[in-house]
Amino acid sequence: MRAMLLARRRDLRRNGTDAEAVLWAHLRRKAFAEVKFRRQHPCGPYILDFYCPARRLAVELDGGQHFQPDAEAYDQRRTAFLAKEGIRVLRFPNDVIFCELGSVLEAIYLAVSAVPSP
Repeated sequence: MRAMLLARRRDLRRNGTDAEAVLWAHLRRKAFAEVKFRRQHPCGPYILDFYCPARRLAVELDGGQHFQPDAEAYDQRRTAFLAKEGIRVLRFPNDVIFCELGSVLEAIYLAVSAVPSP
């Protein structure tokens, strides 16, 4: 299972979406709010698009397939699992990255800047 997850992560990094590439250009190398983000990070049975371990924040980009009923149910289960692990999730549709990137970056900045509750 672990080897399959690793292979899947590598595949997702090599064949990421254009929206992921645009957002990663802003989040990588602690260039964003001086916090480290990881790309295609494993968490239990899931792979997170972007993850900031210091803030326990996942950023997920959703393509059109995420708006199908089965996918929405899967995403709800996934978000519930992550919440139990103490991980907050921000979700953005892929197209928002291209037309409202500033707003997306502001939302992420506010999330990483927020003081975590005790």
